[in-house]
Amino acid sequence: MSETPQNPDSPQHMEQRILRVMRKVLAKIVREVAPRPGTVGPLSDDTVEDIRQCFNLISIREREIAEAQNMAPQKPFYPDQPQSAKVVKITARKKGKDDSEK
Repeated sequence: MSETPQNPDSPQHMEQRILRVMRKVLAKIVREVAPRPGTVGPLSDDTVEDIRQCFNLISIREREIAEAQNMAPQKPFYPDQPQSAKVVKITARKKGKDDSEK
């Protein structure tokens, strides 16, 4: 699937921006109210489930928009996640006796 350039003023682009901000704000709220070890959190079980549903709806809509634009799905990257690409060091080969004769 190839990515298509997107008009920043398009409704889809604006919706993507809104969804991204909603996800970030919701995640920030969850982090701020997360209980410390050994304490009870301030949110009820129903509220926690509602937050999960919000994250789920946001990700579903982001996926729908990406599919409509023929974009490859984006996955989050975590710093401690193993990299799929490996860095390989390439060094120049020194000329030896065999190489100088050629």
